[in-house]
Amino acid sequence: MAFELPNDFRCPISLEIMSDPVIIQSGHTFDRVSIQKWIDSGNRTCPITKLPLSETPSLIPNHALRSLISNFAHVSPKQQHHSHSQSQSQSQTHSLISTLVSRSSSHESRLESLTRLVRLTKRDSSVRRKVTESGAVRAVLDCVDSGDRVLQEKSLSLLLNLSLEDDNKVGLVADGVVRRVVAVLRVGSPDCKAVAATLLTSLAVVEVNKATIGSYPDAISALVSLLRHGNDRERKESATALYALCSFPDNRKRVVDCGSVGILVEAADSGLERAVEVLGLLVKCRGGREEMSRVSGFVEVLVNVLRNGSLKGIQYSLFILNCLCCCSREIVEEVKREGVVEICFGLEDNESEKVRRNATNLVHTLLGNPMEA
Repeated sequence: MAFELPNDFRCPISLEIMSDPVIIQSGHTFDRVSIQKWIDSGNRTCPITKLPLSETPSLIPNHALRSLISNFAHVSPKQQHHSHSQSQSQSQTHSLISTLVSRSSSHESRLESLTRLVRLTKRDSSVRRKVTESGAVRAVLDCVDSGDRVLQEKSLSLLLNLSLEDDNKVGLVADGVVRRVVAVLRVGSPDCKAVAATLLTSLAVVEVNKATIGSYPDAISALVSLLRHGNDRERKESATALYALCSFPDNRKRVVDCGSVGILVEAADSGLERAVEVLGLLVKCRGGREEMSRVSGFVEVLVNVLRNGSLKGIQYSLFILNCLCCCSREIVEEVKREGVVEICFGLEDNESEKVRRNATNLVHTLLGNPMEA
């Protein structure tokens, strides 16, 4: 028999039945995919109330609504078959976890369990919860400590998948994940280092974890070192982790104090635009601005991004230049000599509202406000 699901089960953006409902700061619920697209498009207001959201809005799972949606519909034969398959999957998961945590398991069987759990946890939220609830995280951390590179990479990948669950992020940090990750960033294989940096990015989604990771000895310096000496993948992942951590204001000074600014400028000059985004956060602190003003050729690097970069890179470059010009007449003159005023005029019709706004602000600073040295 056909039936209508309540409108409250529908996402206000997509108007489809929500599969993963989450709550934002305004108190309204949306499907995770739809509100994430809204945020990724640069929007920082609630789609319903238009109230402002934070720079990195938290998406809190609405477990109650999700349960209601799940239990509302009648169970069809197809759903019954799915339920049977799910039961088999749970039995398989239990067996894999048992092998992983057993001290009598061989290296080969433990590696096989990790490999299959990585595959399962990548796509199945219920398996991720099952692994953490079983207490298997301790065994996974032991594999990270094993020194075996293959075992280490698989265990880090499993931890990364587990961290996709918002409810797991704080618990993983409390279990000691950060200490293992920092050790891998220092002495792990290139692939392990890249996964370790990605794991820090995932954990740093939660505000309290940003503070914990940032204050952990050597965490930030290890990321900065990876940015300087790593391969392309390692550098990209380390810059992304630094960006996530620097959204927490107290971490910006820590990153600057590790000598990151010159390294980030070099990375930006080599084409790593995520480095420009990190600099866009560091310029908000006094130490960051002072270090940037000392880097020879920095304005040239930003101007090159303005001419050849992505919309995101252009947006951040305009913002950085404006912050620096507000503090230094010398930089104002250098920026003018580089033809930035003309570039800004050319961005007046840009498709990005943020680019247009930042370009207007920079022109106003360069032409409308006398600067003091």
